Amino acid sequence: MTQTSGILGLALMVGILSVAAIDPVLAQAANCSRQPTVSDRRQTLDCEPGLSVTIERGAHYRFADRNRDGQLDAIVLNSKAALVDVEGGRIRGGFEVVTPQAIAAVRGTRWAVDAERGKTSVLVLRGRVAVNKVATGEGVTLGQGQGVDVDRGRSPLRVTQWGQPRINALMARLGQ
Repeated sequence: MTQTSGILGLALMVGILSVAAIDPVLAQAANCSRQPTVSDRRQTLDCEPGLSVTIERGAHYRFADRNRDGQLDAIVLNSKAALVDVEGGRIRGGFEVVTPQAIAAVRGTRWAVDAERGKTSVLVLRGRVAVNKVATGEGVTLGQGQGVDVDRGRSPLRVTQWGQPRINALMARLGQ
């Protein structure tokens, strides 16, 4: 488990939330395309070589290019769920999912993030994910099958092994 100071956590959040949202023109320039789908409950986007994102229908999100180099490196997710698949080493500097409660960052893995009702839940399906709590800067690292629920308060993060019913419920929402 890693600890991050409150000041560092705030700096991370300010830096990440000051990114430019990706508009349709930039999304096209970044080679972001929708995969054909048979469901109206989600959409899958192939963006950048080695990056695929499945978004639950009705999600409020935007892609971001933090360093403005024309490459997607974050998604700001305000509601609903997203499944992110990043091939190791393919996204320079890694990829992050930023929610009102948490920042989940990786270099190569597959994980799901659910931002609902004042909390963010993060589940790792492959690899490792660092999760930092926006309110306190506290951080944990999750491995395969592990998850964490992050609220807006100051309660400590608690890593748990998710049960199969909870995993199945979230994955069903994402067509997995």
